[in-house]
Amino acid sequence: MAVKETLVTPDVAEVRAKVEQDGFALVRGLGGQRNAIPLLQALGTLLPQYKGGLEHDVTYVPGFEGKSYSQSVNTILAHTEAPGWDPSPRYLALYCHHQARCGGGYTDLFDGRRLIELLAPEEIRLLTDHPITFPGPGGGVRTSLFSGDGGRAVLRFSYNLLTTGGYDPDLDRVPAAEELPLGQAGGDLAEKVSALFAEHRTPLLIPDDALLVWDNQRMLHARSEYADQDRHLVRYWIADR
Repeated sequence: MAVKETLVTPDVAEVRAKVEQDGFALVRGLGGQRNAIPLLQALGTLLPQYKGGLEHDVTYVPGFEGKSYSQSVNTILAHTEAPGWDPSPRYLALYCHHQARCGGGYTDLFDGRRLIELLAPEEIRLLTDHPITFPGPGGGVRTSLFSGDGGRAVLRFSYNLLTTGGYDPDLDRVPAAEELPLGQAGGDLAEKVSALFAEHRTPLLIPDDALLVWDNQRMLHARSEYADQDRHLVRYWIADR
């Protein structure tokens, strides 16, 4: 599925409107990463990420070959970013310096509103009525996978957490059901969501010098594996003002 419409050097109002409408916006032709920063700062407040920096290089780094991790070349399945932060980042953005030239490395998106429409009632109850602890600063956040926050719905999801008990697991980890946050039922839910994600996702190969911004509290995202180790994106977390 191709993205039919992109924005060329827009103002923040255009980006907000596009994200509100579609859940994401793809901004082309920025003229360098430095020009992405003012746009993101107008959108909200840049947040420190896992290692404390405001920027995180999403590129191949040796040593993560056996993990489902941003700096590996491996597939990363459906999740929202930083579900254990309170609140989780409202927006997530990726600026592309060099896109993979190998046919992989897609950033896939799937609207959580559509997900809710496709799940069975008992699956929705697992999302809404069974709090779990999402690891994060200060012990993390204990809440349900889908909840109201300030009058709007917030989706927190991690295929890896529900199926392995961690965010960045070893690829060969197969834990017992009692080690999982929602047990076998949660693992089954993760598999169902992953299957729906694969069927309904919007795959995006972010062009060089383009910025992809999406609503992290609404959209699930994933990353397909790739072979081109020169692939280089930079990730930002943004809090709503």
